[in-house]
Amino acid sequence: MSARTDRLVYAAALVLGALPLWVSSHLPMVDLPQHLHLISVLHRLDDPTTLYPRLFAARHELTPYLGYYYLVSLLQWLLPLDLANRLFLSAYVVGLPLSLAFLLRGLGRPTWPSLLALPLAYGDSFGWGFVNYLAALPLALLCCGLFVRALTDTARRRAWAAGLAVCLVAVLLFHVQAFAFLGLALPWLLLTTRVPEDGGAKGLAARLRPRLAALAGVVPGVGLFLAWVVLRLGQPSQVEAGAPWRAWGPMLSPQNLSWKTFAQNRAELLEVLANLLRDGSDRWPLYAVGAVAACALVLGVVRGEPSGEGLVARLRLPGLVVIALGLFFLLPFDIRGYIYYLNTRYAQLAAVLAVASLPLTHVSLRRPLLWASAACALPLALVLGRGFRDFSREASEWDALVEATAPRPRVMGLIFDTTSRVVRHPVFLHGAAELARARGGSTNFSFALTPHSPLRYRGTPPPTFPSEWRPDAFDYAAQGPAYDHFLVRGAHPSRIFGARLQQELAIAAQAGDSWLVRRR
Repeated sequence: MSARTDRLVYAAALVLGALPLWVSSHLPMVDLPQHLHLISVLHRLDDPTTLYPRLFAARHELTPYLGYYYLVSLLQWLLPLDLANRLFLSAYVVGLPLSLAFLLRGLGRPTWPSLLALPLAYGDSFGWGFVNYLAALPLALLCCGLFVRALTDTARRRAWAAGLAVCLVAVLLFHVQAFAFLGLALPWLLLTTRVPEDGGAKGLAARLRPRLAALAGVVPGVGLFLAWVVLRLGQPSQVEAGAPWRAWGPMLSPQNLSWKTFAQNRAELLEVLANLLRDGSDRWPLYAVGAVAACALVLGVVRGEPSGEGLVARLRLPGLVVIALGLFFLLPFDIRGYIYYLNTRYAQLAAVLAVASLPLTHVSLRRPLLWASAACALPLALVLGRGFRDFSREASEWDALVEATAPRPRVMGLIFDTTSRVVRHPVFLHGAAELARARGGSTNFSFALTPHSPLRYRGTPPPTFPSEWRPDAFDYAAQGPAYDHFLVRGAHPSRIFGARLQQELAIAAQAGDSWLVRRR
Protein backbone atom coordinates (compact mmCIF):
# COMPACT_ATOMS: atom_id res chain seq x y z
CA MET A 1 0.00 0.00 0.00
CA SER A 2 1.31 3.40 -0.96
CA ALA A 3 1.48 6.78 0.68
CA ARG A 4 -1.34 7.78 -1.68
CA THR A 5 -3.59 5.19 -0.05
CA ASP A 6 -2.72 6.57 3.37
CA ARG A 7 -3.66 10.06 2.21
CA LEU A 8 -7.00 8.75 0.93
CA VAL A 9 -7.67 7.08 4.28
CA TYR A 10 -6.79 10.31 6.06
CA ALA A 11 -9.09 12.32 3.76
CA ALA A 12 -11.94 9.83 4.24
CA ALA A 13 -11.63 10.21 8.01
CA LEU A 14 -11.84 14.00 7.66
CA VAL A 15 -15.02 13.69 5.58
CA LEU A 16 -16.58 11.35 8.16
CA GLY A 17 -15.58 13.75 10.94
CA ALA A 18 -17.44 16.66 9.34
CA LEU A 19 -20.41 14.58 8.17
CA PRO A 20 -22.60 15.15 11.29
CA LEU A 21 -22.72 18.85 10.42
CA TRP A 22 -24.51 18.09 7.14
CA VAL A 23 -27.16 15.50 7.99
CA SER A 24 -29.63 17.74 9.85
CA SER A 25 -31.28 21.10 9.37
CA HIS A 26 -30.61 22.27 12.95
CA LEU A 27 -27.39 21.87 14.94
CA PRO A 28 -27.49 21.35 18.72
CA MET A 29 -25.49 24.41 19.77
CA VAL A 30 -26.87 26.69 22.47
CA ASP A 31 -25.52 30.03 21.22
CA LEU A 32 -25.75 29.32 17.50
CA PRO A 33 -29.14 31.04 16.98
CA GLN A 34 -27.72 34.19 18.53
CA HIS A 35 -24.57 34.01 16.39
CA LEU A 36 -26.55 33.53 13.18
CA HIS A 37 -28.92 36.36 14.04
CA LEU A 38 -25.99 38.69 14.63
CA ILE A 39 -24.35 37.66 11.34
CA SER A 40 -27.65 38.24 9.56
CA VAL A 41 -27.86 41.74 11.07
CA LEU A 42 -24.26 42.48 10.11
CA HIS A 43 -24.86 41.32 6.55
CA ARG A 44 -28.16 43.19 6.10
CA LEU A 45 -27.48 46.25 8.21
CA ASP A 46 -28.80 48.57 5.48
CA ASP A 47 -31.77 46.43 4.46
CA PRO A 48 -34.96 48.52 4.88
CA THR A 49 -37.14 45.39 4.75
CA THR A 50 -35.79 44.49 8.21
CA LEU A 51 -35.67 46.17 11.61
CA TYR A 52 -31.88 46.13 11.48
CA PRO A 53 -31.16 49.68 10.22
CA ARG A 54 -33.41 51.19 12.88
CA LEU A 55 -32.10 49.18 15.84
CA PHE A 56 -28.45 48.32 15.17
CA ALA A 57 -25.21 50.01 14.16
CA ALA A 58 -21.69 48.74 13.51
CA ARG A 59 -19.34 48.87 16.48
CA HIS A 60 -16.25 50.46 14.97
CA GLU A 61 -13.65 49.20 17.40
CA LEU A 62 -11.30 46.27 17.79
CA THR A 63 -12.98 43.29 19.42
CA PRO A 64 -12.27 39.55 19.42
CA TYR A 65 -15.03 37.58 17.65
CA LEU A 66 -14.68 39.76 14.54
CA GLY A 67 -13.13 36.85 12.64
CA TYR A 68 -16.13 34.51 12.78
CA TYR A 69 -18.83 37.10 12.20
CA TYR A 70 -17.18 38.90 9.31
CA LEU A 71 -15.90 35.75 7.60
CA VAL A 72 -19.30 34.05 7.57
CA SER A 73 -20.94 37.34 6.58
CA LEU A 74 -18.52 37.47 3.64
CA LEU A 75 -19.39 33.89 2.66
CA GLN A 76 -23.04 34.88 2.78
CA TRP A 77 -22.55 36.91 -0.38
CA LEU A 78 -22.04 33.58 -2.15
CA LEU A 79 -24.14 31.16 -0.11
CA PRO A 80 -27.20 31.13 2.15
CA LEU A 81 -26.28 31.87 5.75
CA ASP A 82 -26.92 28.37 7.05
CA LEU A 83 -24.75 26.83 4.35
CA ALA A 84 -22.00 29.39 4.88
CA ASN A 85 -22.00 28.64 8.60
CA ARG A 86 -21.81 24.87 8.02
CA LEU A 87 -18.83 25.37 5.73
CA PHE A 88 -17.17 27.42 8.44
CA LEU A 89 -17.83 24.75 11.09
CA SER A 90 -16.60 22.05 8.71
CA ALA A 91 -13.38 24.00 8.20
CA TYR A 92 -12.96 24.03 11.98
CA VAL A 93 -13.57 20.28 12.37
CA VAL A 94 -11.25 19.39 9.49
CA GLY A 95 -8.75 22.07 10.47
CA LEU A 96 -8.23 20.72 13.98
CA PRO A 97 -6.44 17.48 12.91
CA LEU A 98 -4.78 19.18 9.95
CA SER A 99 -3.25 21.93 12.07
CA LEU A 100 -2.16 19.34 14.63
CA ALA A 101 -0.50 17.35 11.82
CA PHE A 102 1.28 20.54 10.73
CA LEU A 103 2.62 21.01 14.26
CA LEU A 104 3.68 17.37 14.53
CA ARG A 105 5.52 17.50 11.22
CA GLY A 106 7.28 20.68 12.29
CA LEU A 107 8.48 18.87 15.40
CA GLY A 108 9.77 16.00 13.27
CA ARG A 109 7.13 13.54 14.47
CA PRO A 110 4.72 11.25 12.58
CA THR A 111 1.33 12.80 11.88
CA TRP A 112 -0.98 9.81 12.40
CA PRO A 113 -2.02 10.89 15.96
CA SER A 114 -3.61 14.03 14.49
CA LEU A 115 -6.66 12.00 13.40
CA LEU A 116 -7.35 11.17 17.05
CA ALA A 117 -8.29 14.84 17.46
CA LEU A 118 -11.37 14.46 15.22
CA PRO A 119 -13.77 13.20 17.93
CA LEU A 120 -12.38 15.90 20.21
CA ALA A 121 -13.70 18.58 17.85
CA TYR A 122 -17.13 17.94 19.36
CA GLY A 123 -17.91 18.18 23.05
CA ASP A 124 -18.86 20.74 25.65
CA SER A 125 -17.68 23.87 23.85
CA PHE A 126 -19.43 22.69 20.69
CA GLY A 127 -22.65 22.05 22.62
CA TRP A 128 -22.60 25.56 24.09
CA GLY A 129 -21.97 27.03 20.65
CA PHE A 130 -18.64 28.65 21.50
CA VAL A 131 -17.89 28.91 17.78
CA ASN A 132 -15.35 31.71 18.10
CA TYR A 133 -13.25 29.78 20.61
CA LEU A 134 -13.49 26.56 18.61
CA ALA A 135 -12.35 28.31 15.44
CA ALA A 136 -9.35 29.76 17.28
CA LEU A 137 -8.03 26.32 18.30
CA PRO A 138 -6.76 25.14 14.87
CA LEU A 139 -5.25 28.58 14.35
CA ALA A 140 -3.47 28.34 17.71
CA LEU A 141 -1.97 24.95 16.78
CA LEU A 142 -1.00 26.39 13.40
CA CYS A 143 0.77 29.26 15.19
CA CYS A 144 2.80 26.75 17.21
CA GLY A 145 3.80 24.92 14.04
CA LEU A 146 4.73 28.14 12.25
CA PHE A 147 6.76 29.33 15.24
CA VAL A 148 8.77 26.09 15.32
CA ARG A 149 9.47 26.33 11.59
CA ALA A 150 10.50 29.98 11.91
CA LEU A 151 13.12 28.73 14.38
CA THR A 152 14.38 25.61 12.62
CA ASP A 153 13.90 26.09 8.87
CA THR A 154 16.86 28.29 7.99
CA ALA A 155 15.99 28.58 4.29
CA ARG A 156 12.44 29.91 4.83
CA ARG A 157 12.50 31.61 8.21
CA ARG A 158 11.09 34.90 6.97
CA ALA A 159 8.22 33.22 5.13
CA TRP A 160 7.24 31.18 8.19
CA ALA A 161 7.53 34.28 10.41
CA ALA A 162 5.25 36.23 8.06
CA GLY A 163 2.71 33.41 8.21
CA LEU A 164 3.02 33.40 12.00
CA ALA A 165 2.31 37.14 12.16
CA VAL A 166 -0.90 36.77 10.14
CA CYS A 167 -2.02 33.66 12.01
CA LEU A 168 -1.44 35.12 15.47
CA VAL A 169 -3.50 38.20 14.60
CA ALA A 170 -6.24 35.86 13.34
CA VAL A 171 -6.22 33.97 16.65
CA LEU A 172 -6.85 37.21 18.55
CA LEU A 173 -9.65 38.18 16.16
CA PHE A 174 -11.41 34.90 16.90
CA HIS A 175 -10.94 34.43 20.65
CA VAL A 176 -8.65 35.81 23.32
CA GLN A 177 -8.52 32.54 25.33
CA ALA A 178 -6.60 30.76 22.58
CA PHE A 179 -4.32 33.80 22.40
CA ALA A 180 -3.71 33.51 26.15
CA PHE A 181 -2.62 29.90 25.69
CA LEU A 182 -0.12 30.99 23.05
CA GLY A 183 1.20 33.58 25.48
CA LEU A 184 2.62 30.63 27.43
CA ALA A 185 3.04 28.06 24.66
CA LEU A 186 5.25 30.11 22.33
CA PRO A 187 7.80 31.05 25.04
CA TRP A 188 7.92 27.36 26.00
CA LEU A 189 8.65 26.36 22.41
CA LEU A 190 11.25 29.12 22.18
CA LEU A 191 13.09 27.79 25.23
CA THR A 192 12.92 24.13 24.24
CA THR A 193 13.62 24.26 20.49
CA ARG A 194 17.19 24.15 19.22
CA VAL A 195 18.07 25.96 15.99
CA PRO A 196 20.71 24.68 13.53
CA GLU A 197 23.12 27.51 14.42
CA ASP A 198 23.25 26.57 18.10
CA GLY A 199 26.13 24.17 17.56
CA GLY A 200 28.60 26.90 16.70
CA ALA A 201 26.98 29.84 18.47
CA LYS A 202 28.95 31.63 21.17
CA GLY A 203 27.43 34.29 23.32
CA LEU A 204 23.89 35.53 23.78
CA ALA A 205 23.82 37.66 20.62
CA ALA A 206 24.85 34.74 18.43
CA ARG A 207 22.15 32.53 19.93
CA LEU A 208 19.51 35.22 19.66
CA ARG A 209 20.17 36.17 16.03
CA PRO A 210 18.63 33.04 14.39
CA ARG A 211 15.58 33.41 16.63
CA LEU A 212 14.82 36.99 15.67
CA ALA A 213 12.54 36.05 12.75
CA ALA A 214 10.29 33.97 14.99
CA LEU A 215 10.22 36.71 17.62
CA ALA A 216 9.40 39.32 14.98
CA GLY A 217 6.49 37.16 13.87
CA VAL A 218 4.72 37.58 17.20
CA VAL A 219 5.10 41.37 17.35
CA PRO A 220 1.96 42.33 15.34
CA GLY A 221 -0.27 40.01 17.37
CA VAL A 222 1.14 41.14 20.70
CA GLY A 223 0.84 44.79 19.68
CA LEU A 224 -2.78 44.31 18.66
CA PHE A 225 -3.50 42.48 21.91
CA LEU A 226 -2.00 45.31 24.00
CA ALA A 227 -4.04 47.86 22.04
CA TRP A 228 -7.20 45.84 22.70
CA VAL A 229 -6.39 45.51 26.40
CA VAL A 230 -5.90 49.27 26.71
CA LEU A 231 -9.19 49.93 24.89
CA ARG A 232 -11.09 47.27 26.85
CA LEU A 233 -9.76 48.19 30.27
CA GLY A 234 -10.13 51.87 29.52
CA GLN A 235 -13.88 51.47 29.24
CA PRO A 236 -15.83 52.04 32.45
CA SER A 237 -17.07 48.77 33.91
CA GLN A 238 -20.69 48.48 34.99
CA VAL A 239 -20.45 47.14 38.54
CA GLU A 240 -23.72 45.71 39.83
CA ALA A 241 -23.17 43.14 42.56
CA GLY A 242 -25.35 40.08 42.00
CA ALA A 243 -26.61 41.17 38.56
CA PRO A 244 -26.26 38.75 35.62
CA TRP A 245 -23.70 39.71 32.94
CA ARG A 246 -22.36 42.56 35.07
CA ALA A 247 -19.13 42.88 37.02
CA TRP A 248 -19.61 42.40 40.76
CA GLY A 249 -16.49 44.40 41.58
CA PRO A 250 -13.07 45.30 40.11
CA MET A 251 -12.06 42.84 37.38
CA LEU A 252 -9.74 40.56 39.38
CA SER A 253 -11.25 41.18 42.80
CA PRO A 254 -12.40 38.12 44.79
CA GLN A 255 -16.06 39.12 44.48
CA ASN A 256 -15.75 39.21 40.69
CA LEU A 257 -14.15 35.78 40.27
CA SER A 258 -16.10 32.52 40.34
CA TRP A 259 -14.08 29.35 40.90
CA LYS A 260 -14.71 25.65 40.60
CA THR A 261 -13.09 23.36 43.14
CA PHE A 262 -10.18 21.15 42.15
CA ALA A 263 -12.37 18.08 42.66
CA GLN A 264 -15.06 19.49 40.37
CA ASN A 265 -12.54 20.31 37.66
CA ARG A 266 -10.97 16.87 37.94
CA ALA A 267 -14.38 15.21 37.60
CA GLU A 268 -15.24 17.31 34.55
CA LEU A 269 -11.90 16.96 32.73
CA LEU A 270 -12.90 13.87 30.74
CA GLU A 271 -16.65 14.37 30.94
CA VAL A 272 -16.67 17.62 28.94
CA LEU A 273 -14.83 15.98 26.05
CA ALA A 274 -17.99 14.10 24.96
CA ASN A 275 -21.18 15.23 26.67
CA LEU A 276 -23.55 16.16 23.85
CA LEU A 277 -26.10 13.33 23.75
CA ARG A 278 -28.34 12.35 26.63
CA ASP A 279 -27.92 8.63 26.01
CA GLY A 280 -24.13 8.96 26.29
CA SER A 281 -23.53 7.30 22.94
CA ASP A 282 -21.22 10.14 21.85
CA ARG A 283 -18.67 8.75 24.31
CA TRP A 284 -18.07 5.71 22.08
CA PRO A 285 -15.86 7.62 19.61
CA LEU A 286 -13.92 8.93 22.62
CA TYR A 287 -13.50 5.37 23.91
CA ALA A 288 -12.18 4.40 20.47
CA VAL A 289 -9.63 7.22 20.68
CA GLY A 290 -8.64 6.01 24.15
CA ALA A 291 -8.19 2.46 22.90
CA VAL A 292 -5.92 3.53 20.03
CA ALA A 293 -3.95 5.82 22.35
CA ALA A 294 -3.52 3.00 24.89
CA CYS A 295 -2.24 0.66 22.16
CA ALA A 296 0.18 3.34 20.98
CA LEU A 297 1.48 3.80 24.53
CA VAL A 298 2.12 0.08 24.91
CA LEU A 299 3.71 -0.21 21.48
CA GLY A 300 5.85 2.83 22.26
CA VAL A 301 7.29 0.96 25.21
CA VAL A 302 7.56 -2.45 23.53
CA ARG A 303 8.55 -1.35 20.04
CA GLY A 304 9.51 2.26 20.45
CA GLU A 305 11.83 4.16 18.19
CA PRO A 306 14.49 6.60 19.38
CA SER A 307 13.59 10.12 18.37
CA GLY A 308 17.12 11.43 18.06
CA GLU A 309 16.03 14.46 20.09
CA GLY A 310 17.48 15.58 23.36
CA LEU A 311 15.48 15.36 26.57
CA VAL A 312 14.45 19.03 26.46
CA ALA A 313 13.14 18.74 22.88
CA ARG A 314 11.17 15.62 23.80
CA LEU A 315 9.40 17.65 26.46
CA ARG A 316 7.98 20.19 24.01
CA LEU A 317 4.61 18.54 23.43
CA PRO A 318 4.16 17.28 27.01
CA GLY A 319 4.97 20.81 28.14
CA LEU A 320 2.13 22.18 25.99
CA VAL A 321 -0.20 19.64 27.61
CA VAL A 322 0.88 20.83 31.05
CA ILE A 323 0.25 24.46 30.07
CA ALA A 324 -3.30 23.65 28.87
CA LEU A 325 -4.00 21.58 32.00
CA GLY A 326 -2.64 24.38 34.17
CA LEU A 327 -5.05 26.83 32.57
CA PHE A 328 -7.87 24.34 33.13
CA PHE A 329 -7.15 23.79 36.82
CA LEU A 330 -5.82 27.19 37.88
CA LEU A 331 -8.04 29.73 36.13
CA PRO A 332 -11.45 30.84 37.45
CA PHE A 333 -14.64 29.62 35.86
CA ASP A 334 -16.00 33.17 35.37
CA ILE A 335 -14.61 36.68 35.44
CA ARG A 336 -17.96 38.39 35.78
CA GLY A 337 -18.67 41.10 33.25
CA TYR A 338 -15.65 40.15 31.14
CA ILE A 339 -15.44 36.46 30.25
CA TYR A 340 -17.51 33.44 31.19
CA TYR A 341 -16.96 29.69 31.16
CA LEU A 342 -13.24 30.38 31.20
CA ASN A 343 -11.25 27.43 32.53
CA THR A 344 -13.45 24.56 31.32
CA ARG A 345 -12.78 25.28 27.66
CA TYR A 346 -9.11 24.33 28.03
CA ALA A 347 -9.95 20.65 28.66
CA GLN A 348 -10.46 20.16 24.93
CA LEU A 349 -7.13 21.77 24.05
CA ALA A 350 -5.31 19.67 26.66
CA ALA A 351 -6.84 16.47 25.23
CA VAL A 352 -5.88 17.39 21.65
CA LEU A 353 -2.28 18.04 22.68
CA ALA A 354 -2.22 14.87 24.80
CA VAL A 355 -2.99 12.60 21.82
CA ALA A 356 -0.27 14.42 19.88
CA SER A 357 2.21 13.55 22.66
CA LEU A 358 1.98 9.78 22.22
CA PRO A 359 5.42 8.12 22.14
CA LEU A 360 7.13 7.25 18.88
CA THR A 361 6.61 3.69 17.67
CA HIS A 362 8.54 1.66 15.14
CA VAL A 363 8.03 2.95 11.62
CA SER A 364 6.38 -0.33 10.57
CA LEU A 365 3.57 0.28 13.06
CA ARG A 366 2.64 3.76 11.88
CA ARG A 367 0.38 2.67 9.02
CA PRO A 368 -1.74 0.35 11.23
CA LEU A 369 -1.99 3.13 13.80
CA LEU A 370 -3.00 5.60 11.09
CA TRP A 371 -5.77 3.28 9.92
CA ALA A 372 -6.90 2.63 13.50
CA SER A 373 -7.03 6.38 14.14
CA ALA A 374 -9.00 6.92 10.95
CA ALA A 375 -11.44 4.20 12.02
CA CYS A 376 -12.39 6.31 15.06
CA ALA A 377 -14.14 8.69 12.66
CA LEU A 378 -16.68 6.03 11.66
CA PRO A 379 -18.48 5.72 15.04
CA LEU A 380 -18.20 9.51 15.33
CA ALA A 381 -20.12 9.99 12.06
CA LEU A 382 -22.71 7.33 12.90
CA VAL A 383 -23.40 8.32 16.50
CA LEU A 384 -23.39 12.10 16.09
CA GLY A 385 -25.16 11.89 12.74
CA ARG A 386 -28.03 10.00 14.36
CA GLY A 387 -28.08 12.31 17.38
CA PHE A 388 -28.05 15.49 15.31
CA ARG A 389 -30.88 14.22 13.11
CA ASP A 390 -32.96 13.34 16.17
CA PHE A 391 -32.39 16.80 17.60
CA SER A 392 -33.25 18.42 14.29
CA ARG A 393 -36.62 16.68 14.25
CA GLU A 394 -37.24 18.00 17.76
CA ALA A 395 -36.12 21.52 16.84
CA SER A 396 -38.40 21.57 13.80
CA GLU A 397 -40.91 23.27 16.10
CA TRP A 398 -38.98 26.46 15.29
CA ASP A 399 -39.76 25.99 11.59
CA ALA A 400 -43.49 25.74 12.25
CA LEU A 401 -43.46 28.88 14.38
CA VAL A 402 -41.48 30.83 11.78
CA GLU A 403 -44.37 30.30 9.35
CA ALA A 404 -46.67 32.11 11.80
CA THR A 405 -44.23 34.97 12.46
CA ALA A 406 -44.89 38.34 10.83
CA PRO A 407 -42.14 40.28 9.00
CA ARG A 408 -39.91 42.50 11.13
CA PRO A 409 -41.04 41.03 14.45
CA ARG A 410 -39.96 42.12 17.89
CA VAL A 411 -39.76 38.77 19.65
CA MET A 412 -39.71 38.25 23.40
CA GLY A 413 -38.30 34.84 24.35
CA LEU A 414 -39.92 33.31 27.43
CA ILE A 415 -38.12 29.97 27.58
CA PHE A 416 -39.13 28.24 30.80
CA ASP A 417 -37.91 24.87 29.48
CA THR A 418 -34.58 25.06 27.67
CA THR A 419 -33.97 21.31 27.62
CA SER A 420 -33.98 18.80 24.81
CA ARG A 421 -34.96 15.15 24.89
CA VAL A 422 -31.93 14.33 22.71
CA VAL A 423 -29.00 16.53 23.77
CA ARG A 424 -27.81 17.58 27.19
CA HIS A 425 -27.19 21.28 26.67
CA PRO A 426 -30.01 23.87 26.99
CA VAL A 427 -30.28 24.24 23.23
CA PHE A 428 -33.71 25.89 23.15
CA LEU A 429 -32.60 28.91 25.20
CA HIS A 430 -32.22 31.25 22.21
CA GLY A 431 -35.13 30.08 20.09
CA ALA A 432 -36.44 33.65 19.77
CA ALA A 433 -33.35 34.48 17.70
CA GLU A 434 -34.37 31.82 15.16
CA LEU A 435 -37.71 33.52 14.57
CA ALA A 436 -36.19 37.00 14.51
CA ARG A 437 -33.49 36.03 11.99
CA ALA A 438 -35.94 34.31 9.66
CA ARG A 439 -38.15 37.43 9.48
CA GLY A 440 -35.63 40.26 9.83
CA GLY A 441 -36.59 41.17 13.38
CA SER A 442 -35.14 41.59 16.84
CA THR A 443 -35.21 39.78 20.19
CA ASN A 444 -35.24 40.78 23.83
CA PHE A 445 -31.74 39.33 24.30
CA SER A 446 -28.98 39.83 21.73
CA PHE A 447 -25.21 39.51 21.72
CA ALA A 448 -25.26 43.11 20.46
CA LEU A 449 -25.49 43.94 24.17
CA THR A 450 -21.98 42.57 24.74
CA PRO A 451 -18.75 44.55 24.17
CA HIS A 452 -17.17 41.77 22.06
CA SER A 453 -19.92 42.04 19.41
CA PRO A 454 -19.25 43.83 16.10
CA LEU A 455 -22.69 45.45 16.51
CA ARG A 456 -24.39 47.67 19.05
CA TYR A 457 -27.84 49.12 19.60
CA ARG A 458 -28.37 52.58 18.11
CA GLY A 459 -30.23 53.76 21.17
CA THR A 460 -31.56 52.21 24.35
CA PRO A 461 -31.84 48.42 24.04
CA PRO A 462 -35.38 47.02 24.25
CA PRO A 463 -36.53 46.44 27.84
CA THR A 464 -36.26 42.90 29.16
CA PHE A 465 -35.78 40.94 32.36
CA PRO A 466 -32.20 40.81 33.73
CA SER A 467 -31.28 37.33 32.47
CA GLU A 468 -32.60 35.24 29.60
CA TRP A 469 -32.31 32.29 32.01
CA ARG A 470 -34.99 33.79 34.29
CA PRO A 471 -38.22 34.30 32.31
CA ASP A 472 -40.09 34.14 35.63
CA ALA A 473 -38.85 37.73 36.14
CA PHE A 474 -40.84 38.90 33.10
CA ASP A 475 -43.03 41.94 33.86
CA TYR A 476 -45.57 42.47 31.12
CA ALA A 477 -46.45 46.03 32.16
CA ALA A 478 -42.80 47.13 32.11
CA GLN A 479 -41.48 45.05 29.18
CA GLY A 480 -44.34 43.54 27.19
CA PRO A 481 -45.50 46.62 25.24
CA ALA A 482 -42.12 46.77 23.44
CA TYR A 483 -42.80 43.43 21.69
CA ASP A 484 -45.36 42.13 19.21
CA HIS A 485 -44.37 38.43 19.34
CA PHE A 486 -43.78 36.18 22.35
CA LEU A 487 -42.12 32.78 22.06
CA VAL A 488 -43.15 30.69 25.06
CA ARG A 489 -41.69 27.28 25.82
CA GLY A 490 -42.31 25.06 28.81
CA ALA A 491 -45.42 26.87 30.11
CA HIS A 492 -48.84 27.50 28.66
CA PRO A 493 -49.28 31.14 27.58
CA SER A 494 -52.41 31.47 29.71
CA ARG A 495 -50.24 31.15 32.82
CA ILE A 496 -48.20 34.13 31.71
CA PHE A 497 -50.65 36.46 29.99
CA GLY A 498 -53.94 35.52 31.62
CA ALA A 499 -56.91 37.53 30.32
CA ARG A 500 -54.71 39.40 27.84
CA LEU A 501 -54.93 36.34 25.58
CA GLN A 502 -58.59 37.17 25.02
CA GLN A 503 -57.97 40.88 24.51
CA GLU A 504 -54.75 42.25 23.02
CA LEU A 505 -52.91 38.94 22.43
CA ALA A 506 -53.69 35.64 20.72
CA ILE A 507 -51.95 32.28 20.24
CA ALA A 508 -50.79 32.25 16.61
CA ALA A 509 -49.23 28.77 16.55
CA GLN A 510 -48.19 25.87 18.71
CA ALA A 511 -45.54 23.25 17.85
CA GLY A 512 -43.84 20.75 20.10
CA ASP A 513 -43.39 22.35 23.51
CA SER A 514 -43.52 25.92 22.17
CA TRP A 515 -46.21 28.51 21.54
CA LEU A 516 -46.09 31.70 19.52
CA VAL A 517 -48.23 34.53 20.89
CA ARG A 518 -48.88 37.62 18.76
CA ARG A 519 -50.64 40.91 19.17
CA ARG A 520 -54.10 41.01 17.66
